Amino acid sequence: MWTSDKWRDYELIDCGRGEKLERWGKYTLVRPDPQAIWNTPRENPLWRRHDARYARSSTGGGAWEKKELPERWTVGYGNLTFNIKPMNFKHTGLFPEQAANWDWAGEQIRKAGRPVSVLNLFAYTGGASVACAAAGASVCHVDAAKGMVAWAKENAKSSGLEDAPIRWIIDDCGKFVEREIRRGRRYDGVIMDPPSYGRGPSGEIWKLEENLYPFVELVAGVLSDAPLFFIINSYTTGLAPSVLTYLLESIVTKRHGGRTESGELGLPVTDTGLVLPCGATGRWRADR
Repeated sequence: MWTSDKWRDYELIDCGRGEKLERWGKYTLVRPDPQAIWNTPRENPLWRRHDARYARSSTGGGAWEKKELPERWTVGYGNLTFNIKPMNFKHTGLFPEQAANWDWAGEQIRKAGRPVSVLNLFAYTGGASVACAAAGASVCHVDAAKGMVAWAKENAKSSGLEDAPIRWIIDDCGKFVEREIRRGRRYDGVIMDPPSYGRGPSGEIWKLEENLYPFVELVAGVLSDAPLFFIINSYTTGLAPSVLTYLLESIVTKRHGGRTESGELGLPVTDTGLVLPCGATGRWRADR
């Protein structure tokens, strides 16, 4: 398991009974988490004194129950700064467990000793984009949601990367990659965080288990002749990390050599010493 344990402005204080108690800067939130199914005593008083809690509804969905909480605030990770805002469906605009991947990608970029271009697909609010830009890469950030791309631009500005070489693209990821292949544009690194389920621009249904392999095969067509890395994130609970290994090996390793590792991402739990699993990641990197 790859653990994101270098945070100072984020802390997973406790978790259990389907919820997690977190500190985001100086604010404490309680949010649902389907992995935290164990029953541990909630001895920390912040379970009762939290600033906000996302409560599930018996009819589906849910809503934030806010006490003392601003509309938005910032948290820092190393030299990066992210804008946090409680959203619909429990989200805050950042997945802190992904810091382990940000650090790993940054290491590949800094060690390359040459200009590096990175394609970030389903890029959300740009955590990986700003991390790669901070490490010295030029980045192409692609997401179909206009609001998420605007949020990612705010994160880049807050991190002092407003003038960094980042292309901000609002588009369907598959259609964009097809056009990049036709244009002959190539990338040294790829990061993707595809949804478990969704709909394309023409209403076509996306199901990760059925569409991931052909999509990765398509995206492999924009890799440069000497690519550095390829990261696939998955929050689909039924998809084992080993599946990502086999997928990357059968497509990327077959063409470019290198090696693949896959595993779970995790967040350390302060009060119990446990590590909360937070999805799977597959990482391919070139031989050095």
